Amino acid sequence: MMNPRTLRLGSRKSPMAIAQSRQVARMITERTGFEVQIVAVTTLGDVSRAQLTQIGGTGVFAGALREALLGGQVDLAVHSLKDLPAGPAGGIALAAVPPRDDPRDALVARNGAKLADLPPGARIGTGSPRRAAQLLALRGDLRCIPIRGNADTRLAKVDSGELDAVVLACAGLVRIEHGAAITQVFEPGEMLPAPGQGALAIECRAGQPDLAALLGAVSDPATTAAVTAERSLLEALAAGCSSPVAAYAERAGQLRMLAAVMSADGRRVLRAHGSAQGDGASKLGRDLAAELLRSGARDLIAARPHDEG
Repeated sequence: MMNPRTLRLGSRKSPMAIAQSRQVARMITERTGFEVQIVAVTTLGDVSRAQLTQIGGTGVFAGALREALLGGQVDLAVHSLKDLPAGPAGGIALAAVPPRDDPRDALVARNGAKLADLPPGARIGTGSPRRAAQLLALRGDLRCIPIRGNADTRLAKVDSGELDAVVLACAGLVRIEHGAAITQVFEPGEMLPAPGQGALAIECRAGQPDLAALLGAVSDPATTAAVTAERSLLEALAAGCSSPVAAYAERAGQLRMLAAVMSADGRRVLRAHGSAQGDGASKLGRDLAAELLRSGARDLIAARPHDEG
């Protein structure tokens, strides 16, 4: 059995990462009685100004946290699940997935503007090929501008007039208390989320069953089933950050999932949907991936995103 002590939680240094780590820390303390100390870790994704597609995709945020975990500097790490590579990581165990927050995407524009209100050729900032493709599918006249930086940096580009709007995750904006800035929320039928969006992942070192069991106290079975299906699809597609892939599953009785792969310009969109019992989450993801691949998804995944600058 584990001895009572303080757990060291590894987190990225960004305000959003710290906010979600505090959220997890509170849940752990409330449900287990263990105190949690947050240890800030700098990742390549935080210090590099290059686009994610140029420096290795979303995994650049997870790598340093996992190194700190394996090196014993921290006992657990918290990630935005959409930033976590879909495949297994040696020596690392996914111990818990807390209840999912809002999975949807949000527009932030000046003066309460919605997407339809923006002028022709409006400049919308997003670092996500998935969001850019779906924005262009909704309005082909838009200019999608690749941007990096934390949420405050991105929002400032709207306030200054450098951009007409930005698109960010609803959950992240609410976590840093900027939910009031949202001018439009996109329903999944308009803009399908990224696999794992709105959910958090708690990892620990493999071979620590007592710690994994303790962390499991904050896990949510419905969220776990949903993100398992979404990440199974992503892994089966062998798709990375530079591939416009979207998926959203939810459990209401059966587990139901929508998935899509699209061209970078949004002109071609392949869709698939299906359902399964909760214990069939991984198979549901693989089955929908196979359906998308039969429809030609491989060509869209392999295509290099166009320069949106």
